[in-house]
Amino acid sequence: MSVYAPLDLGRAPRAVAAAAVAMAFIMACGFAVPARMNTGVQVTKDLAYAPAQPPGTQAHMLDLYLPRAGRPTPLVIFTSGSGWLSDSGRTGADKVAAQLNPHGFAVAGVAIRSSGQARFPAQLYDIKGAIRWLRAHATTYNLDPDRVAIMGDSSGGWTSAMAAVTGNTTALEGDVGVQGPSSAVQAAVPFYPPTGFLQMDAHMPDGCKAFNSAFGLKNCHSDARSPESRLLGCTITACPDEVTAASPLTYIGDRRVPPFLIFHGEQDVIVPYHQSRLLYEKLASAGDDTSLVSFPKAGHGTDFAMLGDDTTREGACEETALDGHMTTARPVTPTWQTIVSFLEQHLVRGTRGQRSTS
Repeated sequence: MSVYAPLDLGRAPRAVAAAAVAMAFIMACGFAVPARMNTGVQVTKDLAYAPAQPPGTQAHMLDLYLPRAGRPTPLVIFTSGSGWLSDSGRTGADKVAAQLNPHGFAVAGVAIRSSGQARFPAQLYDIKGAIRWLRAHATTYNLDPDRVAIMGDSSGGWTSAMAAVTGNTTALEGDVGVQGPSSAVQAAVPFYPPTGFLQMDAHMPDGCKAFNSAFGLKNCHSDARSPESRLLGCTITACPDEVTAASPLTYIGDRRVPPFLIFHGEQDVIVPYHQSRLLYEKLASAGDDTSLVSFPKAGHGTDFAMLGDDTTREGACEETALDGHMTTARPVTPTWQTIVSFLEQHLVRGTRGQRSTS
């Protein structure tokens, strides 16, 4: 699902080289053609939620995986990570849909612009444009516009977190695609999201060797050519205001935000584990509903393995917080049912987070 391969720390140079090559992958773009995936699931690909920008790119495209249902279905929006270097955000949505469609959730795989195509906040404007488009077309695709969650890994996790904490924020809506419907979501599931760019380097578990090797850099995330610097169009250490604007931490505390379920591996040499702890603790201190599942042995790019591989999940634990009350870590064995139960709690049986005004 992620463009980053799971990293074996004993063979990091080889693994990160493969990750760097994978980052150049961009999906082909075609016409919207309905198809069938499994029994009772309709797949419609290459739907444009806004005109292509730049022309000929796939950044404003989405794919829909719709289970057959007698009433409008809750929706999970998925966008995959690439270090913001690719507009291939739809990659992996089919695998997410294979897990969630049988439980009655529709899935939309959404692509957003890469940092080479546009600088922040374009990426936030894109995902919000997709959310509004999906709400505007909810009747056409039998979607419930009041029950929308967002999910992603790595830079896609950042996209998910940013969308969740800035829903319906007028200054951050942008002008991509349909205007009018709500951009708010009712739940968020980010896997290893970057959250505080200026704090990343100090917490890299291997002194940034693997990260520098993967991206051909010398100065870790503070390098002028790092993914974060490319996203902002400036070296992160030289533009703190832009870094603040691009951090989901900035927008937590002023109002209630949707419930979060966060996953992160403590051996992550691309996005350090500390990034998710920052997010969890900020949400917890604000009294928001949040959970953090930590994996002592997991690295980057292991989102599916976190939900099914015993070696990756060994020693996993979960902390939760609600209304300012935090629990101590308890052992867990995460599976796809963990996500299904979270979605059912906050989309099907009601949520404490924001409600849309579609």
